[in-house]
Amino acid sequence: MGLFRRRKRTGAVSRDRVANRADLEHLENFVRTRRGVEAYLEPRTTVTETTVMLIADDGEWTRRRVSGPEEARRFAHQQGIPIYDVRLMGYPQRMRDYNERRKRRPELF
Repeated sequence: MGLFRRRKRTGAVSRDRVANRADLEHLENFVRTRRGVEAYLEPRTTVTETTVMLIADDGEWTRRRVSGPEEARRFAHQQGIPIYDVRLMGYPQRMRDYNERRKRRPELF
């Protein structure tokens, strides 16, 4: 009958979509239109592919998929922005402050 049959696991498999050119274009536009942008590399998980979070000097942020850590580093280098590993550095306080401002005054955003 197979009701309680276990599925075979073949390792961590992301069910998320892969990165595409539109993702990179969005990131490039964010860098062009904001000041003081830094990149934060977020590792691949079982749920999502590798992502890059860009955070501007006022704390505004955006996140998009990339094909891997190498592409994220190449992107940051091409854009002339620093890149940090979020597992080592964490997220900057200005991002949390921005999120808190958005929560308190959503009409301003």
